[in-house]
Amino acid sequence: MKENEIKTGVLYAAFAYLIWGLFPIYWKYLQGVGADEILANRVLWSFVFMVLLVTFTKKWRKLSEVLAGFKTNKKQAFMLFIASLLVSCNWFIYIWAVNANQIIETSLGYYINPLVSVLLGMLVLKEKLTKTQYFSVGLAAVGVLILTFSHGSFPWIALSLAFTFGLYGLAKKLISIDSEIGLTLETLFITPIALMYIAFLFVKGDHAFLAGSPGLDFLVILSGVLTAVPLLFFAKGAQRIPLSMLGFIQYMTPTLTLILGVFVYHEPFTTSHLLSFLFIWAALTIYSLSKTKLFAQTSSSKGKKSAEI
Repeated sequence: MKENEIKTGVLYAAFAYLIWGLFPIYWKYLQGVGADEILANRVLWSFVFMVLLVTFTKKWRKLSEVLAGFKTNKKQAFMLFIASLLVSCNWFIYIWAVNANQIIETSLGYYINPLVSVLLGMLVLKEKLTKTQYFSVGLAAVGVLILTFSHGSFPWIALSLAFTFGLYGLAKKLISIDSEIGLTLETLFITPIALMYIAFLFVKGDHAFLAGSPGLDFLVILSGVLTAVPLLFFAKGAQRIPLSMLGFIQYMTPTLTLILGVFVYHEPFTTSHLLSFLFIWAALTIYSLSKTKLFAQTSSSKGKKSAEI
C-alpha cells in the first residue's frame, strides 16, 4: 500500500469522523421529530442526493454494470445489503440516544468501536500489529472498561453502536465497489422500506415532516446530504487504509461527542471519565507514534533501494 494513498485515506476518514462528532448538535434541532421518522427521511433523502451525485458524475453506466454483475456475484450484493441494514440500525440507535439525552453513552459506543474494528481487522482480514501497537490497544481497552464499569448498568446503546458500525466498516472493506456506487445501492436497498413507513405516517396523520414548519422540513431534507457526505469519505478512507488504523482515527468522533455532551448539553463528567480519557489518549499517542515511525522506516528503506538502483 503506497504511503500517499494511506495519507489520503487518513484525510478522508478524519473528515468523516469530524462531521459525525458534531452530529449531536444537528439531531438536537430535530428533537421534535421521532427517531423512526428521522431515520426514514434520512434514508430517502440520502438516496435522492446520491442519485443526483451519480447523475452529476456520469456514473449511471457504472451503476448499471454493478447491478448486472450481481447476477454472477451474489456475495457482493449480499454484503451491500448487510451493510445497508447495519448502517440503518446504527443511525436509528444513535438518533434515538442523542434525543433521549444519552450523548455520553453514544460516545462510549464510539470509543469501543475502534477496538471492535481492530479485533475484526486481526481476526477476519489478518492485519498484523506490532508489539507497541498491541500495547496501545491494551491501554485503550482499559480506558473503555473503566467507562463501561463506571456506567452502572449494561451499556446496550454503546455496545450496539460499536458492533453495528464495526461490522459496517468490515463490510465496506470487503466490497470493492466505487464509493459513490456503493452508497447509492446501500440507500436504494432501504429506500422502499423508508418510503412505505413515511407513507404510513402520513396516512396515520402522525408526521412532523411537511406538517407546517418549513425550517424543520429543510433540516429533515438536509439530513440526507449530511448523511451521505461523511459516508462517502468514510468509504474512500476505508478502501485506502488498514482497518486497525481506521479504528483509531475514529476516536475523533467520540471525543467531540463527549465534549458536546459535557460542555454544551451539561451531562455529568466524573472522575472515572477523566481516568478513562487518560488511558485512551495515551493509547492514541502510542499508536500514532508507532505508525509514524513505521512510515518513516518504510520511506527510508524505499529511499535506500532507489539509491542502490
